[in-house]
Amino acid sequence: MSITTPTSGIRAVVFDFGGVLFDWSPLHVYQHLIANDTERLHFLTKVCSSEWNIQQDAGRSLAEGTELLVQQHPQHESLIRAFYDRWKEMLRGPLDDGVALLKELHAKQVPLFGLTNWSAETFPFARDNYDFLGVFQDIVVSGEEKCIKPDARIYQIALARYGRHLPGLTPGELVFIDDVKKNIEAAQALGWHGIHHVDAGQTRAQLKLLGLPL
Repeated sequence: MSITTPTSGIRAVVFDFGGVLFDWSPLHVYQHLIANDTERLHFLTKVCSSEWNIQQDAGRSLAEGTELLVQQHPQHESLIRAFYDRWKEMLRGPLDDGVALLKELHAKQVPLFGLTNWSAETFPFARDNYDFLGVFQDIVVSGEEKCIKPDARIYQIALARYGRHLPGLTPGELVFIDDVKKNIEAAQALGWHGIHHVDAGQTRAQLKLLGLPL
């Protein structure tokens, strides 16, 4: 089957993972560990915060990140250690609508790539347990590259990597799907097309407007 190039010139679709293809949330664990809503919110915004977690996505080891936080908040040691000890429970599984869209694009022979903020230590679990990741020609993982979205460097790394599969690839020939608006804006600033993912239906409609065969 020949590959049909969309009228917009899009040659490939790039997917973020969390919030688009995967249901990942610390709440899946901490709703059982911290009963009080206010205390749980405080812990996940002031202790095991997204700002702390993303440093592991940027390449810091899980062990180092954990020990630094335990030193800062020794009264919460057991709760802090639970974050990565029970990380697999935070990855509840695939988001079916997003995966269905991914598989439909794959069936239409659209080249697919991944670009995710994810720890290099935890990503192998996802790769080993979710077969749909096999449709990607390449996946750029922030923890492996030691830089994260929305840093321009990771988009430049991704473009170079993807270009090994699609020679001559330019930013304007990529469309990036991410549930975090600032990550989309960073891609757009570098010339990529971007779709801020809210739900699979809206994303599908925007891909169709770009000429993707859906």
